[in-house]
Amino acid sequence: MSLPGETIFNVRVYGLLLNEQKEILIAEEKRYSTCIRKFPGGGLQFGEGTIDAVKREFREELNIEIGIIRHFYTTDFFVPSVFNSKQQVISIFYLVKSTELISENYFKRKSISELKEGDEQFYWSSIKELKEDDFTFPIEKRVSGMIKKELTF
Repeated sequence: MSLPGETIFNVRVYGLLLNEQKEILIAEEKRYSTCIRKFPGGGLQFGEGTIDAVKREFREELNIEIGIIRHFYTTDFFVPSVFNSKQQVISIFYLVKSTELISENYFKRKSISELKEGDEQFYWSSIKELKEDDFTFPIEKRVSGMIKKELTF
């Protein structure tokens, strides 16, 4: 248990979901009137394993079931939270697959101006065209570069 004023760890879990068109699923969220781009996922809850957490996040956020292919990356450098300077973020990324067929029209991207505060949307992005600068946070920037190097078809 953390006491007030102590530094704490914020453990995040993310799924890297690819489709047959060599695209990866991206999450886009409007928060603090800004567009945040990351991979689908979220926070680990107390008492939960990381694999259970990433599966729960996909059920909650996307209403799809996933299976784990393999661990892809765990943060190996210091990252303070953008939202709380007393938190260190540790992110765990899994390469995942959908256990159900996803229609190519399942994810329809809106303009960020159409989103309300707290809204999140998902869209496919070509791995070939993926750029580190497409992402908001340093961990996702690093992972996007790794994806381009390691996940070529």
